[in-house]
Amino acid sequence: MNDLHGRGPGPGPSPDPLDALARRLRALPPSVGPVRLVAVDGHAGSGKTTFAGRLSAALGGAPVLHLDDLATHEELFEWIGRLREWILAPFARGEDARYRTYDWVARAFTEERVLRAAPVVLVEGVGAGRRALRPYLACLLWMELTDEGSWERGQLRDGPELTEFWDGWKRAERRHFTTDPTRPYAELLVLQRKEGYMLLPGPQKTD
Repeated sequence: MNDLHGRGPGPGPSPDPLDALARRLRALPPSVGPVRLVAVDGHAGSGKTTFAGRLSAALGGAPVLHLDDLATHEELFEWIGRLREWILAPFARGEDARYRTYDWVARAFTEERVLRAAPVVLVEGVGAGRRALRPYLACLLWMELTDEGSWERGQLRDGPELTEFWDGWKRAERRHFTTDPTRPYAELLVLQRKEGYMLLPGPQKTD
């Protein structure tokens, strides 16, 4: 039997651990209405968006909710009310969700999007595994990269023009994870390798 680390039963190419993870997620019981809601959490710059995109592909195109679309400049982590109203409530009724996305340049909620109530839906972003959201999750994944390593990658990606934003973000993220940590509750830890990913058992602490 293949496992999540990509080891097969014998000689030959190792299977993609994301394919094994996709099978595991599909087999879970629904967590909100008909949906298995799966969180991908980690520090800013840890690779959550890229990983969620690849996991979505392994799931055959599972919908992905990016929490950056619900946060604002003034409310970096105070988006849980919008998520409950716009996403969780429709899912609980078995309906597709409709939500407006925040434009970080215009500083306003603009475009409306639809998030299908698919068998598996991914939610990725810093705080995706927060205390208020965990009761609705079928699985919680944590990107296993330190805060400093993640922030360095994120700042290199965004460039020097966002240095002031990053300074404020680091303080806000530290406060968030100090009062509402995610990693202790993760079912799986995601390690990015030179090629692909490795998945390891997480602490799986319960509330």
